[in-house]
Amino acid sequence: MAAAGVSLNTCSVQQPQATAQRIHILFHLAAILAILYYRFTNLIHGEVPTLPWALVTASEVIFSFIWVLTQAFRWRPVARTVALRNLPDDDELPCVDVFICTADPSKEPTVEVMNTVLSAMGLDYPPDKLAVYLSDDGGAPSTLYAMKEACSFAKSWLPFCRKYGIKSRCPEWFFSTYGHDELLFRTDEFEADEENMKLAYEHFKDNVERRMNGASTVNDRPPHVTIIHDNHGRTTEVEMPLLVYVSREKRPSLPHRFKAGALNALLRVSGVLSNAPYMLVLDCDMYCNEPTSAKQAMCFHLDPKLSPSLAFVQYPQIFYNVSQKDIYDGQARSAYKTKYQGMDGIGGTVCSGTGYYLKKKALYGSPNQQDEHLLHLEESFGKSTILIDSLRSKQENKESRIHEFTTAILDETLKLASCSYEDNTKWGKQIGYSYESLLESSFTGYLLHTRGWKSVYLYPKRACFLGSTTIDMKDAMVQLMKWSSGLLQVGLSRFNPLVYGASRMSILQAMCYAYFMYTPFLSIAFLLYGTIPPLCLLNGIPLYPTASNPWFKVFAMVYVSSLLQHLYEVVLSNGSLATWWNEQRIFFIKCISALLFGCLDVTMKSFGVVKANFRLTNKVVDQQKLEKYEKGMFDLEGAKMFMIPLTVMVLLNVVCFVGGMKRVISNKNLDEMFAQVFMSWTTLLFSYPILKGLVPNKTKSKKIKNN
Repeated sequence: MAAAGVSLNTCSVQQPQATAQRIHILFHLAAILAILYYRFTNLIHGEVPTLPWALVTASEVIFSFIWVLTQAFRWRPVARTVALRNLPDDDELPCVDVFICTADPSKEPTVEVMNTVLSAMGLDYPPDKLAVYLSDDGGAPSTLYAMKEACSFAKSWLPFCRKYGIKSRCPEWFFSTYGHDELLFRTDEFEADEENMKLAYEHFKDNVERRMNGASTVNDRPPHVTIIHDNHGRTTEVEMPLLVYVSREKRPSLPHRFKAGALNALLRVSGVLSNAPYMLVLDCDMYCNEPTSAKQAMCFHLDPKLSPSLAFVQYPQIFYNVSQKDIYDGQARSAYKTKYQGMDGIGGTVCSGTGYYLKKKALYGSPNQQDEHLLHLEESFGKSTILIDSLRSKQENKESRIHEFTTAILDETLKLASCSYEDNTKWGKQIGYSYESLLESSFTGYLLHTRGWKSVYLYPKRACFLGSTTIDMKDAMVQLMKWSSGLLQVGLSRFNPLVYGASRMSILQAMCYAYFMYTPFLSIAFLLYGTIPPLCLLNGIPLYPTASNPWFKVFAMVYVSSLLQHLYEVVLSNGSLATWWNEQRIFFIKCISALLFGCLDVTMKSFGVVKANFRLTNKVVDQQKLEKYEKGMFDLEGAKMFMIPLTVMVLLNVVCFVGGMKRVISNKNLDEMFAQVFMSWTTLLFSYPILKGLVPNKTKSKKIKNN
């Protein structure tokens, strides 16, 4: 813990922003209530087309509901900073375990995984207090070989980084055009050492790539735990953290629990090997870009005011390959620069699945330590006496570490990584990562907040973790559908945030979680808004007040207010007008595609039509796709299924817009139909990439004919 009176961190409310947001909330809410009053009174007492009017009203109710939930993010945004100089000395810092998960060498290139491992080994933290674990759910022998090669390379790579103060300790990044100019002053000695290091890295890469050629997952295998490097010995020339390879048992006939199962296995194995009180979780393609991230996190975990109830410190996901145009909104600006800061001010942000430092004790009970399963450790945690002893030491806030990895200890780790160990225990139910949702980290983070734990969000100037974002429509849609389906499933379960959550956390924090879980419903609202008004335009049926009617100004006010609110947030986070436009467009496209399929996925699962399935995002870079992405060209290859609803809507709007305009011109009633003409036109404008994809490319056609 920090010394009394010494500040390890600061938290400041972004007051001017919060005040402006609250004023806007009151203004916008009044306009929304007026519109709903107009809709319902006309539906009940007015002479309006009942069915289309009711459907449009339903969509506006959904829009209003989601908008109300969104305001919780804007109520009290905060910004945090850390004071590393006030941390205790290295020998007083607590131990940290790093968990990295990989599942399929064909979709997650092994060299990229090893770069993440090497970057984690290079964290600026006492090596004897750091342990790096790789969970290999693919069970490929080539991955174990690559770990050993990475360990050998680290013996020269880590001293090189420490000698010259290298911050980008991921070798692939450092030797690329992105990170090569990190050092401003390059001496002759550095140039020579760098050249030798580059040759060593190329040799390491060649060895791994040769071995991984054709590597695939092994779906029926026993548990395998190997200590690649033991950091207990003092005879080694290079100080390195403990390095452990874990491949848990996998049997086709037994439930595997996906990433949640892998993380729970790592919790147990690490409990008998390193037994660190804190852990960092990383995706296999999210490498450490700032070596001080662990110490930055400790500025919160060691703060006596925060520590008793602090579960985790979340960092943003920053992506190095986001193009300037960012047509798919890969940077997720709205989440990481707006919403997460808003949640941080009202109890803590969501756990995003990677780049977070978590207190292990939080996964085993509530802050007050009154949980029943902590009183009956063997019944809850299983029958491993070594694991039970390590848990008791955590309860008593004692540091218990194994100083010699005996055969008995290694045999115990195999038992802990077996399929049967969790039988008749509370793993995945009340302790560890929950098995209730495929979004293991987000859902577990939500449960931690309902148990009374808090979290903080740190957005430092230098990105602590860097990853690779999706660069084509298919991967973007698959990823979003997975998230939306998993979150909506929780929102419709007994854990729904507006009942279960609101009774256990602040109402504002519950509203934030509700926003993430119920956002897929926007797909229904957009679908109705994109079909009913244009069809009525084609048939000359007005659904909105005339342009000269005072009520029209209220509708226009809400629309413009929403656009300006979004623009304000974009500019506030150093975005541009192009950023605003790209986010508007891709949000509309995603709502009528990925979010809609997320809703369908949940519906089908509820009727037992499909089983829960973990969809792994492809992380192999396709050069042609990358070139199209950097040019700002939409790549719809492989995403045709997702584009079917949007394509139908686009074609419908083309027909309705052309036919409706003819009717408007002939009837001279633009004043009456202006709102529907405008809406149909904006739908086509947002859908332009899809519309363009429907038109055959003449140049491409000529090439095909010539061939």
